[in-house]
Amino acid sequence: MYAVWTFCRGLYFLRSSNAFLLIAMDYNIVENIYLLAIITVLSVLQNVFLSLKVEKGCTSQTTHPAAIERLTCAYRNCMDSYPTFMGVMWCAGICLNQAPAAFSGLLYLVVRHKYLIGYMGQTSQSMPGFLFGKRILFFLVLMCLVGILNYLLMRFFGSDYKETVETFTSAASTLLLIP
Repeated sequence: MYAVWTFCRGLYFLRSSNAFLLIAMDYNIVENIYLLAIITVLSVLQNVFLSLKVEKGCTSQTTHPAAIERLTCAYRNCMDSYPTFMGVMWCAGICLNQAPAAFSGLLYLVVRHKYLIGYMGQTSQSMPGFLFGKRILFFLVLMCLVGILNYLLMRFFGSDYKETVETFTSAASTLLLIP
C-alpha cells in the first residue's frame, strides 16, 4: 500500500492505492467565505438558545398556556424563515461580496432575536422586528440578483462591474441601520 500527496484545484488529497482523502482546503477559498461561516455558526448558536428557551418554557409548571403558545409560535416563525435567510446570505456572499452579506446576516440575527422578544410580550411588539427582517432579506435577495447578473454580463459580454457593485452594496448595507 502506498500513499502520495496530490494537489489539485486548490485542495490537497492523500491518494492511496484504494481511496482519495480530502485533507485541507486552499487558503483563498476560506478567505472568501470565513465571514459567512462565522455568521452561520452564530445563527446555529442562536437556534440552540431559542430551542432551549422553548423547551424551558414548555416544561415549566408556572408558565401560562398563552405564553407558551406565543413562544412556540414565534419559534416556528423564526424557523420557517431560517432556510431562506441562510440561502440568500450565502448566495449574496459568494456571488457578490461577503462583507455586506455577513453584516446583513448579523443584523438579521439581532432583528430575529428582537422579533422573538417582542412576540413573547404582545404580538404587536413583534411587528418592527418582522418588518426590519423583511427589509434585510430583500437586500440580500437584491445582492444575489445583482451578483448573478454581473456574472452573466461578464460571461457573455465581457463587462465586469463587480468592483462598482461591491462599493455600492458596501455603502448600501449601512443604510439598513436606518429605521
